[in-house]
Amino acid sequence: QVQLVESGGGLVQPGGSLTLSCAATGSVFRIYAIDWYRQAPGKQRELVAVIASGGARNYADSVKGRFTASRHNAKNTVYLQMNSLKPEDTAVYYCKLDVSESSISSPASYWGQGTQVTVSS
Repeated sequence: QVQLVESGGGLVQPGGSLTLSCAATGSVFRIYAIDWYRQAPGKQRELVAVIASGGARNYADSVKGRFTASRHNAKNTVYLQMNSLKPEDTAVYYCKLDVSESSISSPASYWGQGTQVTVSS
């Protein structure tokens, strides 16, 4: 009933910017916690940004000061704004959202399909 559709990835030069989007579709009542992950080839999946259910934001040291996570509640969409991109930011980026489908249901976790970000000159 709920699925996440990611978009916004692509090829960008070092120092450039990209904004990733993650739209929740289907039976969405409320979005709670939001996580952004990335995974580069041959490496473990890395948590890079979090918006907790209470609204607190946290970032991995590797992206702090360069990435900003946000949400647009009316559109059921979350974003990851990435500035001052570096080659080491190259990875597939995934959103993971905790979503409830009604006022009487508990939230469940859903994953986006991933979007490729490549930082290269």
